Amino acid sequence: MPSHLANPLILDVPVVLLDMNGTFMFGGDRFGPDETYAPAYHALGGTLPAEVVDAAVAAAFAYLNVRYTDPAYHDAFPSVAEALLSVPEGRDLPTHDRRLIEGTFALHEVGHVPPEYVHVLQQLSRRHRLGLVADIWAERGAWERELNRAGVLRLFEALVFSSDGRSVKPSPEPFLRALQRLGAHPSEAVVVGDSARRDGGGAEAAGLPFVLVGGEEHPGALGQVDSLLTLA
Repeated sequence: MPSHLANPLILDVPVVLLDMNGTFMFGGDRFGPDETYAPAYHALGGTLPAEVVDAAVAAAFAYLNVRYTDPAYHDAFPSVAEALLSVPEGRDLPTHDRRLIEGTFALHEVGHVPPEYVHVLQQLSRRHRLGLVADIWAERGAWERELNRAGVLRLFEALVFSSDGRSVKPSPEPFLRALQRLGAHPSEAVVVGDSARRDGGGAEAAGLPFVLVGGEEHPGALGQVDSLLTLA
């Protein structure tokens, strides 16, 4: 479907459920072989050697990453704390240090909301009730701080972070939970996200229409647009 047709479809819908990473938050998920985690950990007050911290974060990320694409874990996804207790690099660390490493993990996972996306979220909130349905692995605190810094936290009437429970997209559960908190029926809502498999697949499983941003395509989408900026 041509991208310009997505706009009026969204304008007529009372509720918009937004994905976060890659939709309006960017620069997160800073994990990989060239990443160093110890500076963030030491800034939080930790005292373990850098190589211990780097190994623990990398092992926890690998543990979660392989499960993130496994359908068996869509409604049984482990927490960062559980990941650290499940890998040799983390299980024998003192509890205090494991908690600091969880915080370090969150600081590398969280992104930022650019000013132009703040503006577009404000525009959307004037026409729709907004809900957030976001997959994150660490506890939600770092994301709430970033959303608050950007001035958009208050725009969302419902916040569903996957790390609050066990379900990750494309499970329909996070979308249904957001609708329940909004007191809305699927016929009143549309999902907007950047992942055909996770946002599109989860929306379909929940009986919700969806629009994709960022270039991915899905045969069931109402439309595909370049970005949330284009959509709004």
